[in-house]
Amino acid sequence: MWEPLEHFSHINARANAVPAPDSASMLHGREPVPMFAERCLTTVMRQLTAGYTAHAPATMDSLPSPLPGHGYTLYVHVPFCERLCLYCSFNRFLFQEDRARVYFGHLRDEMRMVSRLGYDFSSLYIGGGTPTILVDELVETIDLARELFSIQEVSSETSPNHLTEQVVEQLDGRIQRMSVGIQSFDDMLLKQMDRYDKYGSGAELFERLVATRGWFHSLNVDMIFNFPSQTEASLRRDVELIRASGCNQTTFYPLMASPESAESMASAVGKIDYSREGDYHHIIGDVLCAGEAFEASSAWTYSREKGGMIDEYIVDTPEYVGIGSGAQSFLDGRLYGNTFSLSEYADSIESGRMSVATAGRTYGWHDKMRYQFVVDLFGLRLDKRRFREQFGVPVDLGLLGEMAFMRAVGAFERDDPECLTLTQKGRYLLVVMMREMLAMSNQHRDEARAALPAAERLLLLEGCDLPGALEPECAPAV
Repeated sequence: MWEPLEHFSHINARANAVPAPDSASMLHGREPVPMFAERCLTTVMRQLTAGYTAHAPATMDSLPSPLPGHGYTLYVHVPFCERLCLYCSFNRFLFQEDRARVYFGHLRDEMRMVSRLGYDFSSLYIGGGTPTILVDELVETIDLARELFSIQEVSSETSPNHLTEQVVEQLDGRIQRMSVGIQSFDDMLLKQMDRYDKYGSGAELFERLVATRGWFHSLNVDMIFNFPSQTEASLRRDVELIRASGCNQTTFYPLMASPESAESMASAVGKIDYSREGDYHHIIGDVLCAGEAFEASSAWTYSREKGGMIDEYIVDTPEYVGIGSGAQSFLDGRLYGNTFSLSEYADSIESGRMSVATAGRTYGWHDKMRYQFVVDLFGLRLDKRRFREQFGVPVDLGLLGEMAFMRAVGAFERDDPECLTLTQKGRYLLVVMMREMLAMSNQHRDEARAALPAAERLLLLEGCDLPGALEPECAPAV
């Protein structure tokens, strides 16, 4: 009988027996990643995303109504966690049951508001935070979404400690794709991420994954690569354990730190080394796809089955409606952000208003072409004919500079009148683009969190709750 922990120990011992490679051995048998291209692209993306994600306070009672012929995904944000991860910039607060139950009720009220606007959705994505923090409330929320909309598939995030029979049994049939944040099986890295005491050792995480396989149509495992203290041997061990875990999808995210969190991380565990990021991305693909065990389904997601549900919902529907505190919506080329404040969110919903607090500038035609270019290629294929139908111009002419750059660095595997697909270099450059887009979003989230009322900022500190008066030992610096 195959024992999960025996397999874990075997892979762990085999990885530890391999000497640490030097930079030359990392590249053996592979083309070097174009560092000049990565540095240029990073610089340009930081400039562009600063403008694309910029926002200003907005006074709106509601999001805009849907446009005919547009498809949308519904995103639901649950901002509660039992413990807070230091590197996470998403809107999240320490869990308190009474507060969370009230919040779930407001979420369902906001969902009804979206329905009254005329929106319909085939896909629902629930993120956090920890959506499974109160399973009975999550079940009621999913069931309501299916009543209001034409939901065909539901994706949800969870934490490793919620991979229990009691939790997954209630979600069986309701959630098609469950995504669990493991990040690494390396105990040293888990301790540096402050996850070891929260969720257990790498061996315990592996055992939970093995026990959960088969419960959901798709079990996705979220991993982080290029953590400052991560070695190639540690990365290879993580990838081998993913292959052995039985999960049918995995997403390897590069470490995406906002400028503020990058500085604090550098002082704690070291500076992010972008010079090795591309090689690490290549290693992940090489090891996962060996023997056709997995295949790339986006620039950073790999699936065992063809045509599986993709990790990023924007690939299928670039426009989305976000509900919940801290959620974002992207509608007709414009970003909208909901308030990060739990009290402001509650006041808005209880008064019959949606919680939109900020709005970005409306994208111009060229901006929309760029956005579609990135989204399509992130999903590994751009249909040139559909692009021309959508924008009235061939991609070669509409994005002349972008196409010249991608061709010059060898990003395209297929470049013909029908479509564009990516080489391994091209997939990595799309990772760079998404990394910078999300890092800038993280910066805006950090700023929104810093602007929270003082009492709510206490919920970002371990061991504190919303008090009647600020406790001196818990009060944040202002």
